[in-house]
Amino acid sequence: MEETMEYSESIENIDDNNDVSAAVDEDDDDDESEIKTTAEVLTEVTNAWLNEKFAPEILQHKSEYVDCLLLQISHMEDNIKKKLTSNDMRLFIYQQEIDRIRYIVSSYLRIRLLKIERYVINILKEESERNEDERLLTPAELQFAKNYAMNMETLLKSVVLQHLPPTLQEFEIEKLAVSPNLHAHVIMKANKKIDGVIIPGPTDEEVDFEEDSVHIISYKAISHYIKTGDIQLI
Repeated sequence: MEETMEYSESIENIDDNNDVSAAVDEDDDDDESEIKTTAEVLTEVTNAWLNEKFAPEILQHKSEYVDCLLLQISHMEDNIKKKLTSNDMRLFIYQQEIDRIRYIVSSYLRIRLLKIERYVINILKEESERNEDERLLTPAELQFAKNYAMNMETLLKSVVLQHLPPTLQEFEIEKLAVSPNLHAHVIMKANKKIDGVIIPGPTDEEVDFEEDSVHIISYKAISHYIKTGDIQLI
């Protein structure tokens, strides 16, 4: 993604005030928002996209970064139109990069929706047990999951159950729950030196990761470090 970052930094120079920093509220309990540049927000969204793409389970949403990035892209497009003519070669380069960023965002959101559809019953059960500020889904995603589960249940009842004898029409949607395979192997990169990672197994082997080292490992063994940002899936 080095090329993406270089283009993104070039796009930032298009801004009228040469300042595309944006406030990102990462902690609801903190009144102060962290200020990040567009390039930094893009890095956050790209990392979230890769983690979501390769993790077997749905992860904590990053809607604050996605919304911030889309807003910045809109500002960039406005400034590009104001400052560059249609025959300026830079227009093609900037627009191509913006299209790539939009692809990352749409792919990230699409992956999350696919996971919601696949594990909807399991996800809704776990979300109901979390506090509102601990939920993995955005309010819109949560509503989508509820509607999807309701429509799935309605379809099964109308297409299948109503044609069965009354004694067989009892239906528990929980029995259709599918859980992600948390023991699936993933490729990871350590963002920092990490000592004492326990690999679940007969002997619970303990391993250390050097910074920037790459490993193939069970997702369950390192899921915590992905959520803290110490490990990146690739």
